[in-house]
Amino acid sequence: MAEAGSVAERVKQQADIVRVVGEYVRLKKTGKNYSGLCPFHQEKTPSFTVSPIKQIFYCFGCGKGGDVYNFVMDMEKCEFPEAVKLVAEKCGISIPRPKERSAEGRKESLERGVLVEMHREAQTFFVKQLEGTLEGKAARAYLEDRGLDQDAISRFGIGYAPSGGDALLRHLKAKYPEKLLVESGLSSRDQGGKLFDRFRRRITFPIANESGKIVAFGCRALGDDQPKYLNSPESPIYSKSNLLYHLDRAKEGIRRQDFAILVEGYMDAIAVARVGISNVVASCGTSLAEQQIKLLSRFTKRVVVNYDPDAAGQSATERSLSLLLEQDFEVRVLVLPPVGDKKADPDLYIREKGAEEYQKRLKEAPSYVDYLIARARQMDLSTGEAKSRAVNFLLPYVQKIPNRILRSEWATRIAQQLRLEEPVLRAALSKAAAERRGALKLQPELVARAGKPVERRLIRMLVEAEGFRRELAERLENARLYHGLETEKIFAALVVASLSGQPAQATEVAAILEERDRRLLFEILFEEASEPTWEEALSCIETLQQRQAEQELAEVQRSIEANPTGPGLRDLLARKQELMRRLAAAR
Repeated sequence: MAEAGSVAERVKQQADIVRVVGEYVRLKKTGKNYSGLCPFHQEKTPSFTVSPIKQIFYCFGCGKGGDVYNFVMDMEKCEFPEAVKLVAEKCGISIPRPKERSAEGRKESLERGVLVEMHREAQTFFVKQLEGTLEGKAARAYLEDRGLDQDAISRFGIGYAPSGGDALLRHLKAKYPEKLLVESGLSSRDQGGKLFDRFRRRITFPIANESGKIVAFGCRALGDDQPKYLNSPESPIYSKSNLLYHLDRAKEGIRRQDFAILVEGYMDAIAVARVGISNVVASCGTSLAEQQIKLLSRFTKRVVVNYDPDAAGQSATERSLSLLLEQDFEVRVLVLPPVGDKKADPDLYIREKGAEEYQKRLKEAPSYVDYLIARARQMDLSTGEAKSRAVNFLLPYVQKIPNRILRSEWATRIAQQLRLEEPVLRAALSKAAAERRGALKLQPELVARAGKPVERRLIRMLVEAEGFRRELAERLENARLYHGLETEKIFAALVVASLSGQPAQATEVAAILEERDRRLLFEILFEEASEPTWEEALSCIETLQQRQAEQELAEVQRSIEANPTGPGLRDLLARKQELMRRLAAAR
């Protein structure tokens, strides 16, 4: 993150991680390091450690680790530039003012500001249309029929776009140029080039960005016009894949309760929020996107998906599950039961059954695996081929369960629920898990002592031994001594960093590693160890060379036994003798 010579790197070098972390965590000195209760997960015994020497932190319980910027970004849910500013402020470090932007940059910034102002004026216009016109009266009657009183209408800024083709345009064009009117998405051009209002005879729902500024509108047709919902197009201030409806109001509730409720539409989000459940967001009338999930992950990694129970809602739920699981979310799924003969979305269910009943259903929402098993049971399971289809439906989701024991328990449940032969199902799950091994997150107890002692010691040297780190990396690379080791990926990253001639920043190396290797690297760096010496490094290299020779000897012996009369036997025997002499000399 922090490039050599950059302001961020200078701040990082001057900052005291113990001081910064100490503002959030009560730390106690334990030897060379400091420890405390981890702020990222619940624990009674401290497993969170801060190293003032290495200027890094790591939790042996949940696996969170990094430098001072990583810590502040996680705690404050902010991006890297903001973290640099916060660390500088906390440590009393002055940072230079940003460079003056180019004329083009200033123009773009000014235009974005005008577009935001334009949306603010449009919002005022839509609200007045709802409150003070005959058309607005019909729109209010519709909203009241949907259970929204004046307080709710005002609270969520609901308005009305009149049916005339240029009412908003006439309101705005005296103040704003045509180019920006079109760019805002509030106006469009017909085939003849004439401007007209994009939204006509529609209920308007303002869409705000994370800071609460209105940047777009979602609009519902009041009559039978199509499409039923029409949203603002992409613009310099609005990208639908980067926003979640109601997040500006929901983020504090999401942080506080550590989970979000994900619904489909504006009315669903409003209905849930109105009954005091503030941690609800909607995906702005589009399929959930990866960027929206990453945005949500700044506030929580736990989600309850509560989409509509119709076929479209089921498909949307399954698409969302895949994306959420890929981003390591803990997911539950709430499918509301019918109300009478109607399939119930959150809005209808709350209006008919009340807030308490909805909250009860929310608390009882099952894990995504339970939901998927229930979906699979709705399929035809009368033949072996049909059962195979059901298993293939489940496998892409079940294989993402990171814990092997939990995955095994789910295999038993799936076999019982679908009446399958458990050994056959387990074999299929194992194969699927193996194919996805790189995406699995192993539990701390499974990685705590990964890597043999000599490997762990060499890894430590590649980070800390400034005097001989480059020479060590060259020897390891030239002899390919780390290839095939359990820790190969960590070695590869550190060797590249060491040969580059730049200081090996542990946090930057960790950032390119997979979860298992990242955690192992931090655990190695926090082990108690003496100062590294070149003599010790040579001893470790000899151990790896001996291990390499033993492995080659075993391979040669297998080749001899597999083909005792083959044409290459003489060469194999000669190689065997050479390896045996080398190993004998090493002992």
